[in-house]
Amino acid sequence: MRDVNTAGVEIARKAANKEQYVLGNLSSTGQLLEPYGTYMESQFYDTFKEQAEFLAKAGADGFLIETVFDLREALCALKACKENFSLPVIVSIAFDTEQKGGRTIMGDSAEQCAKKLTDSGADVVGANCGSLDPAQMAVVISEFKAATSRPLLAQPNAGKPKLIGDKTIFEMAPEPFTAGIAKCLDAGASIVGGCCGTTPEHIRAVADFINKERQ
Repeated sequence: MRDVNTAGVEIARKAANKEQYVLGNLSSTGQLLEPYGTYMESQFYDTFKEQAEFLAKAGADGFLIETVFDLREALCALKACKENFSLPVIVSIAFDTEQKGGRTIMGDSAEQCAKKLTDSGADVVGANCGSLDPAQMAVVISEFKAATSRPLLAQPNAGKPKLIGDKTIFEMAPEPFTAGIAKCLDAGASIVGGCCGTTPEHIRAVADFINKERQ
C-alpha cells in the first residue's frame, strides 16, 4: 500500500504543471459493512486512515474519495481523512439510477448523500462512475444542488456500460460525452471530468468546450 500510493503521487506530480493539483485517490474497499458483510466501520476507518497517511506524506494536495456505492463507507473514509489531516476532501458517490431521487445500489438517495457528506465536512460533493450516462448524472447533480451549498463534482463514464463477451465496453464518443457534461454544468457542477471509458480525447473535448464557453 505504501509503495503504490507513494509512487502514484510522485508520478502525478511529475506530470502536473504548477497550476494543477494532485489528489490522493481513495475508493471502495470492495467489501461490505455489517450486517451485509463481516466488516465493522472501525476497520474501514483504520484502512482509509492508513492509505490517506501514505498519500499525504507523499505530497498530495487533497483527497478524492470516489466510486463508493455505500454512503456509510464513504463517511468512514471522509472521517478518516478529516480527523487526521488538514487537506481538502472531495467525496464522490457511484449511483445506480437517477430515478427516485438518485439511488446507489445500497439505496442511498442523492439528497441523503449530499446532506450527510456536507454535515460530516466534505469540501466537495460529487458523483462518478456507477450505471449512469452523463445526462443521467446531471439529474443527480441537480438533486445535490438542492441539498447542499458545497461545490459539486461530476465524473461520468463514457456512456452506460455494455457487457460484450467477457469485457465491459463504453461506447460514447467525445462529442456526446461533452454534451452530457454540459448538462452537468447546467445542473450545478463546478468540477467535471471523466471516469470509465473516457480517454484523453474525451477530456480534451470537455476542456475545449469549457474554454470556448469562457470566451
